[in-house]
Amino acid sequence: MSVRVLIADDQELVRTGLRMILDAQTDIEVVGVASDGAEAVALARRLRPDVCLIDIRMPVMDGLEATRELAGPTVAEPIPVVVITTFDLDEHVFAALRAGARGFLLKDAGPVLLADAVRAAARGDALIDPAVTVRLIEAFADSAPQRTSRAPSPLTDREEDVVEAVARGLSNGEIGRELHISLGTVKTHIASIMTKIGARNRVELAIWAHEGGRSLR
Repeated sequence: MSVRVLIADDQELVRTGLRMILDAQTDIEVVGVASDGAEAVALARRLRPDVCLIDIRMPVMDGLEATRELAGPTVAEPIPVVVITTFDLDEHVFAALRAGARGFLLKDAGPVLLADAVRAAARGDALIDPAVTVRLIEAFADSAPQRTSRAPSPLTDREEDVVEAVARGLSNGEIGRELHISLGTVKTHIASIMTKIGARNRVELAIWAHEGGRSLR
């Protein structure tokens, strides 16, 4: 069965390009498009797509509020949201993740990563563009006080390996191949790590790793 996707972007050229990329996938179907956040929320509630692909900066209602309306912590039946945008190192990236976004991509991420993010969101996983993860950590590092020692870790040695891989922007599949463990085991480790450190997404997990002085080799 195809993954049903709703696209929301205020630029017609972007909407058309995203639709062409996703419709070219044999397992993905674009079921609707919207030019602003309010239209996206209304369409999503009516069509109930498997995934919403939403730009942050749109008129009427921006992508952050649309994400919160569709996937926020108070939503009874949330719809997975992948935010796709240009990246300008501001609070909007963190805000989108706090609002409930399951994935985060740059608009120049490319067709493969775009389709992978949609598929990941549909199956309940999260995919954040490695470039976003790295730049978020760099931005955090520039503004955060430097620590002189590594904080004690509540994680096992294997969980530490997984954290460091996530912090380098690796996907679950890449982590599994690098550490020679199954995809299911990677997911189990990540869920355990997030519970232990109170992280809500992969970026918060990566920042936690950086704060503790863990290597991002």
